[in-house]
Amino acid sequence: MKHIRVGELMTDEVVSVVPATSFKEVAKLLAQYNISGLPVLDEEDQVVGVVSESDLVNRQAARHLVPSDGPDPGTGTGTAVSSRAEFMAAEVMSTPAVTVHADESAADAARLMMRSGVERLPVVDDEDRLVGIVTRRDLLRLFLRPDAEIRRRIIEDAVVGTMGLGADAVAVHVIDGVVTLEGQLKCRSQIAILTRLAEQLDGVVAVVGHVTAHADAPAPAPHSVPRLG
Repeated sequence: MKHIRVGELMTDEVVSVVPATSFKEVAKLLAQYNISGLPVLDEEDQVVGVVSESDLVNRQAARHLVPSDGPDPGTGTGTAVSSRAEFMAAEVMSTPAVTVHADESAADAARLMMRSGVERLPVVDDEDRLVGIVTRRDLLRLFLRPDAEIRRRIIEDAVVGTMGLGADAVAVHVIDGVVTLEGQLKCRSQIAILTRLAEQLDGVVAVVGHVTAHADAPAPAPHSVPRLG
């Protein structure tokens, strides 16, 4: 029972820059491709940083606050704006880059994105070379999984595959990602296992349980209870 992986959602044609790319060229690419950030690659295509719209705006704001080496000709004070008009990607990028691998689950990527406060994750191979990029918008596709597919995965993977029950042991209804379980099982432990498996399925928004048990004695535990995907 596999989860949706980052590799299934990522974009593999990625616009990128190198450390020496000029500030203006980075800004041009962001506008041209209507994106909010770019990975920065070294000569071996390894991700060394990410430069975003915020990085550009913050640097432009900061450069007006840095005094020059000499006095302002008009005031005689050291408050003149630096005369340097251009920066390179290496000077404005965020580093180290927060990256993810293609075989990691989309749910784990979403959690990493949230913890790190970023909107995109470069996808790298085992040698940190860029192979794609995944964004918040890409991860939202998890919640666009059709209700019929969610229902099928719960029945086939959880009810039958993991728990070893018949396909009709529990009635499964799914509307807009909300799963409703109805029926009767042998014991409460089975209810807990089924509910947990359904909650972990990619695309499930919530689980409503209306399943009862014949007895309180625990059922034999399966050899493993993998997460659904």
